[in-house]
Amino acid sequence: MNEIARRLAPIAKDQTEAQYREAPNNLEAEQALLGAILVNNDAFYRVSDFLKPVHLMEPLHRKIFEVAGDIIRMGKTANPVTIKTFLKVDEKVGDMTVAQYLARLAAEAVSIINAEDYGRAIYDLALRRSLITIGEDMVNIAYDAPLDMPPQSQIEDAERRLFELAETGRYDGGFQSFNDAVAQAVDMAGQAFERDGNLSGISTGIVSLDARMGGLQRSDLIVLAGRPGMGKTSLVTNIAWNIAAAYESEVQADGSFKAKNGGVVGFYSLEMSSEQLATRIMSEQTEVSSSKIRRGDISEQEFEKLVGFSQTMQKVPLFIDQTGGISIAQLSARARRLKRQRGLDCLVVDYIQLMTGSGKSSDNRVQEITQITTGLKALGKELNVPIIALSQLSRQVESREDKRPQLSDLRESGSIEQDADVVLFVFREEYYVKNLEPRDEFDPKYEEWKMQFEKVKGTADVIIAKQRHGPTGTVKLAFQAEFTRFADLADSSFTQYEEH
Repeated sequence: MNEIARRLAPIAKDQTEAQYREAPNNLEAEQALLGAILVNNDAFYRVSDFLKPVHLMEPLHRKIFEVAGDIIRMGKTANPVTIKTFLKVDEKVGDMTVAQYLARLAAEAVSIINAEDYGRAIYDLALRRSLITIGEDMVNIAYDAPLDMPPQSQIEDAERRLFELAETGRYDGGFQSFNDAVAQAVDMAGQAFERDGNLSGISTGIVSLDARMGGLQRSDLIVLAGRPGMGKTSLVTNIAWNIAAAYESEVQADGSFKAKNGGVVGFYSLEMSSEQLATRIMSEQTEVSSSKIRRGDISEQEFEKLVGFSQTMQKVPLFIDQTGGISIAQLSARARRLKRQRGLDCLVVDYIQLMTGSGKSSDNRVQEITQITTGLKALGKELNVPIIALSQLSRQVESREDKRPQLSDLRESGSIEQDADVVLFVFREEYYVKNLEPRDEFDPKYEEWKMQFEKVKGTADVIIAKQRHGPTGTVKLAFQAEFTRFADLADSSFTQYEEH
């Protein structure tokens, strides 16, 4: 018995020491940084773009940093005298009061030249503490996982938390001060002022659509719906290409790149293969019919155009995932990875009804669609990118005399309408009028039909049925069926959009 106890003693000692290991921190670095700020407020601006109060380990240091920051942003001087008004100065810090502690910090301050180095050290230690928290949670959940939580689900959750930590330096959510929200709104307005076209969002490349929507707004879920044959996939490939082709980057203060114009596009093509999608985009941009490309029925001049355009395509940041039946969890994980590795400014999903939910397979398709749209909305907010998701419309459109789609036509779930920030319908009256052509061209109604067909030929309506940020209405576009390409109407005298 004594021998067993003797052997277990070192193990027990090691476990005890491990159990009480202190979280990574450097209180001396925090004191040095705060002292530098109190002596020279310029030190605050050297760290304020990346260091937040939550990154400091000691609660009192957090409070001092927060109060000092508020005072400095107001254009006033932060020093031991002005700060102590906002602190409980009679509380003890060891054998000193808070007031005495502030004076000591300022008295022992180092040069502000080192302020950024201290700030980086504090920030890195905060990230390590966050990693420890995530790691501990992963271990605990893996040991005590509930029956309804498969390992894959835990992996996706851990990946999400690690992505948030890598992107923002903090993995927790919580409240945001209204001042921060206002600052972000002003920054957005400033970026819109500098961006081509003065848009608050990313330009679709279609001027009349941008004029109504202000571009694609970050974190928005934009649902683009229509019946088969209306051209919804054509419109979204047009937009995706326009965004990727217009991509211009600028270097940020931390060395990372950010889109100044256009953006990096991730395209989930659940219906078409990547080769089919590439062929469609080549047809749209080179004005060589996709059917001719597939048959090889092209001239030497057309082939040279295709080769030249393929070289352009290689430089454009458009990334395609052709996995069919992908789940919302898999889609989210891959989108996070793309943003970390290549950047991401816009996400396209073609289309919602071909996705699967993340939970157990269920006969209740409505609940599954709800899970998908809720997941897409959450992903847009998490990645801070607009998501364009295509959707089918129910067949009840075909049974009506007026074939224009309505919100109630969105198939399988009211959650699509509810979760979407913008709902767009693609409607081509030409498609329906063409099907009404009289068999006999000598039919008295033929001339009437021909006049109606000429009126709608080559045009399409994009109906903005819902928009949180602006008005609804109809945008008139030109549609070249041979190249499946949407564009602004050439005749500027034509009314491009009308209010609903």
